[in-house]
Amino acid sequence: MDLNLTPLFAPEGVVVIGASRQAGKLGAAMARSLAPFPGARALVNARRPDPAEDVYASVAEAAAHTDGRLDLAVLCVPASGCAEALAEAAAAGCRAALVCAGGFGEAGPEGEEYADELRRVARETGIRLLGPNTSGFFAPHLGLTASFVPAAGQLPAGDIAVVAASGGVNHALSFDLVAAGNGISLGVGIGAGLDVTAADVLEHLAEDDRTTAVALHLETVPDGPRLVAAVRRVAAAKPVVALVVGRSDIGDFARSHTGALATSWRTTRAALRQAGAVVVDDERELVDALTALSRIRLRPHPAPGLGIVTAQAGPGLLLADRAGVDGIRVPELTTTTQRALSELLPPLTYQRNPVDTGRPAETFARVLATAAADPAVDLLSVYALTEPDSVDLASAVQAAGLGADAPAVVVVGGLPEDVAEQRARLHKAGVPALTGPAAAANAVRALVRDARGRALRGRDLRGEVDASSSVPVGPLDEDTAKTFLAELGIRTPARVACDDRAQAHQVLRRLDGPVAVKVLDAAILHKTEIGGVHLGVRTAEELDAALDAIGPDRRYLVEAMAPAGVDLVLGVRRDPVFGPVVVAGLGGTAAEALADVAIRLAPLPETEAATMPDELAARALLDGWRGGPVLDRAEFGRIVAALAAALTASPQTAEIEINPLRLTADGLIALDAVIVPTPTVPTPTKENDHA
Repeated sequence: MDLNLTPLFAPEGVVVIGASRQAGKLGAAMARSLAPFPGARALVNARRPDPAEDVYASVAEAAAHTDGRLDLAVLCVPASGCAEALAEAAAAGCRAALVCAGGFGEAGPEGEEYADELRRVARETGIRLLGPNTSGFFAPHLGLTASFVPAAGQLPAGDIAVVAASGGVNHALSFDLVAAGNGISLGVGIGAGLDVTAADVLEHLAEDDRTTAVALHLETVPDGPRLVAAVRRVAAAKPVVALVVGRSDIGDFARSHTGALATSWRTTRAALRQAGAVVVDDERELVDALTALSRIRLRPHPAPGLGIVTAQAGPGLLLADRAGVDGIRVPELTTTTQRALSELLPPLTYQRNPVDTGRPAETFARVLATAAADPAVDLLSVYALTEPDSVDLASAVQAAGLGADAPAVVVVGGLPEDVAEQRARLHKAGVPALTGPAAAANAVRALVRDARGRALRGRDLRGEVDASSSVPVGPLDEDTAKTFLAELGIRTPARVACDDRAQAHQVLRRLDGPVAVKVLDAAILHKTEIGGVHLGVRTAEELDAALDAIGPDRRYLVEAMAPAGVDLVLGVRRDPVFGPVVVAGLGGTAAEALADVAIRLAPLPETEAATMPDELAARALLDGWRGGPVLDRAEFGRIVAALAAALTASPQTAEIEINPLRLTADGLIALDAVIVPTPTVPTPTKENDHA
C-alpha cells in the first residue's frame, strides 16, 4: 500500500460520489464545501446524471470529462454502497478516498460486514481511505474543504495542524485555535480509522513545511508502537500537544497492583509524553499550549527559569502562584538586573521576580529587555492591560526584542476589540499573546514541559536490551524470583527456602532475629489473602503457630525482617497496546486508590527511569520526610532499567512485580517479588480442573 498521503490531503482533483442538489443531503453539503477548490472537480450521481451540469453517471465518465487527475474521491453514499463506490473510484484512478457515512462497525454485525468490505477493497486496490464516520478534513492553504460543516471553509490558513480521533473534535479544536488568533495548516478527523490512522497523518505532517505545531486528540490506539514512533519523529522537529480521552476508564488489567493502576488512559499519556509530546488535560489547555509552541520553543533545559513582569500586581501574583503549583522555577533576578531595574522603576515596586512595574510608563520596553536578559531567565511572562495613553504593549514588546531569541508569553487584558488588535500585532511579531493569567500559565507550562522533555531526550531513551538478563523459564516461586532479582543487582533480604518444619526452625535460629514466614508456592500470587504471610516471628512457638496457619505439606520461605522505611510498588508488564511498560508508585492501598503512579515504556535507560519518582504526588515521602530515608534516584533508575530490560528480553514472561520495594536508610530492598509467565492456552485434561 502507498504510504504517501499527498493524494488525500493535497489532491490535484476531487470527485464527489453521491453528489446531490437536494439541500440537507450529505452529497449537497460536500459539493458546496468543495466548490471553491481551485483544482479539478467532478460530481457523480449514478441515479440522476446531468452531463450538461457536470454531473456524471460514473467516476470513469467524470474522469474522462475532467481536466486534471481526480486523486481524491469523497464518498457521500450509505454504508451499504461504500465498498462498491470505493472500488469504482480506485478503478478510475483515484488514489485516496474520504468516507463520511456511519453505519459500520458501530452498527452491529451488518455494519461490521460493510467495514470488512471497505478494508478488503482498500487492501486490494491500494487506495488510501480516511474514515468512515468522520466529518472530513480541510487544508485552508489549498482552498480545500472536504467537510460538510459550512464554517470550516472560513478557517484561515496557518501553521497548526489538528489530528483528531473525532471529526467533531477536529472542527471544535480548529475553531477554538482560530478564535485564539491562530491559523490551520491541516485539520483531520480520523473517524473509524479503517485505513488511515493518526500515526499515518503524523508521519505525513513530519514532512510538511507549512506545519510548525500539531494538536493530537486520541480516543483509542490501534497500534501503540507505531503511534509512539510517529510522535517521536514529529516531536523531534516540531511540537506535538496531545489530549487523550478516557480519564474515567479504569479498565480490567491484571490482578496485580501495578496492573490495576496502569489504565489505558494513563499508559497512553505516559507513552506520548515519553515520545516527546506535551500532554494536556483539556481542550482549553491544548489551545493555549499551541498558541505558544507554534511560535516559540525554548532551548532544551531540565529546569527553565521563568521571569514575570506585570503592570498590575494582582494578575502577576496569579501567574507566580500557578508557576509554583506547576513546579516551574521562578528565580530571583541577579543583583545586576535588580540594580538596572531600580533605575527604571518607582522605588516602592517589587523588583526581584516577579517584577511589578506599577502603571506602565515609557520605560516599559527597557524593563522587559532587562528582565529577559537576566542569565537565570529562559522565558518571560508579561501581563499588562491595554492602556494606549500609558504604553503601546505590542510596540514595547517589539522594542524589547522579545521573540524567538528572547522567548516571551504576553497577556493582554482589555476590551475584546482592543485585545484582538494587540494580539494580532504580537502574533505577527512571533510573540504568543494570551487573554488571561490562566491561559498564560497554560502556555508557560507547555513551553517548560517541552524544554524539559527535549533536555531529557537528548539521546534515544528506548534503552538497551540485555538478552543475558532474560527471566528463567518455568514456574517461579518467590525464592526463585528473588534469586533472579539478585542477579540483576537488586538487594533482597537474607532468606532460606525450607522443605519442612525442621529446616524452618534451623533457619530461625541461624538468622537470629525476627523473621517473615511465607508459604512458598509459584501458583499463589497473593499470599497475604490466604493467610500465607506471618511477620515478626521471633520464637520457636511463634514459628510453629505460623507454620500451622500456613498448613501442612507446604514449602516455606523464612526470611529476615527488613528495617522500617517507605514502601514502593514497582512492576513491569505487557500492555496490550504499547507492549512492555514500567509502573512505579508508593505502596499500600491508598496509593492504589489514588492512582499515584508514574509509567514508562520499556526498555528505558537508567537516566529516564530515575525521573519517575519526581512525578508522584507523594514524592516528598521519598526525600527524607520527617527524618525518613532519602531515595537515591540513580539506584532507583538502575533497578527500573534492569527490570524493564529483563521483561523486554523475555517473551515468556508477562509481568514482574516487586511489592513492596522498601526504601530504607541503607537503600532499596525487594521484600516480595512475583514473576508471572505469559498465559498459554492449556490442553484440556482431567488433571487440569483445579486451575
